[in-house]
Amino acid sequence: MKKHRAFLKWAGGKYSLVEEIQRHLPDARKLIEPFVGAGSVFLNTDYDHYLLADINPDLINLYNHLKDDPERFVEDARVLFQPEYNQKEVYLDLRIEFNQCTDTYRRSLLFLYMNRHGFNGLCRYNKKGGFNVPFGSYKKPYFPEKEMYFFAEKAKKATFVCEGYVDTFKRARKGAVVYCDPPYAPLSTTANFTSYAGNGFSLDDQAALADIAEKAAFERDIPVLISNHDTTLTRRLYHGATLNTIKVKRTISRNGAGRNKVDELMALFHAPECSE
Repeated sequence: MKKHRAFLKWAGGKYSLVEEIQRHLPDARKLIEPFVGAGSVFLNTDYDHYLLADINPDLINLYNHLKDDPERFVEDARVLFQPEYNQKEVYLDLRIEFNQCTDTYRRSLLFLYMNRHGFNGLCRYNKKGGFNVPFGSYKKPYFPEKEMYFFAEKAKKATFVCEGYVDTFKRARKGAVVYCDPPYAPLSTTANFTSYAGNGFSLDDQAALADIAEKAAFERDIPVLISNHDTTLTRRLYHGATLNTIKVKRTISRNGAGRNKVDELMALFHAPECSE
């Protein structure tokens, strides 16, 4: 089966792990993702319906505008991928425009532009909510036209909502399966908790998510699959789940400062009778 790439660059994207995730996802009519990100799992699975959520309104607005009128959106976005827009001064001006703009359609176009022209495809905001990723200096940023059209076609089966994971779990009903790809837990408990919570997802959130997942599975018969780093902490949090480790190819970074990749954990919470 051909794999489909997301049209956005995304830190922690799941493109390379979709086969493993598919293998661990139980059959269901509907897939619910409270942390949809760039949507690699959505794009590479086949469910009748999808409920896809994220707390980033820029991401969800972009998905809804692309879904509603793909031709118009792709043509308007194409303009921003002409060579004259791939300059630092232009990028910084458009970033200012984005941060002052309240029109969701224009913001969506600029969000895609900055995702492909900004440094490493990062998505980062300052404390005042201003997008602050620096210019990426790429020779020729890729315009993901094919990927956008594929996404828009697939999105006919999807509902996109901007909300936190607690609210998304409340919408889940029997017959659905939930896949969670939360911001990953720190690799050591000595990691600086204050900076760690800077991604808006604290250790309390990690524990609360595990708790909600367990309740959904055992009290409401809705299976939940969560991926995370394989650490002592995550194994403790997911003690009620079936745990599988995915060996991640280890990369030795060029500068020696980067940490080796850590194995991934797939935790499946499911009621005993559906564990065929």
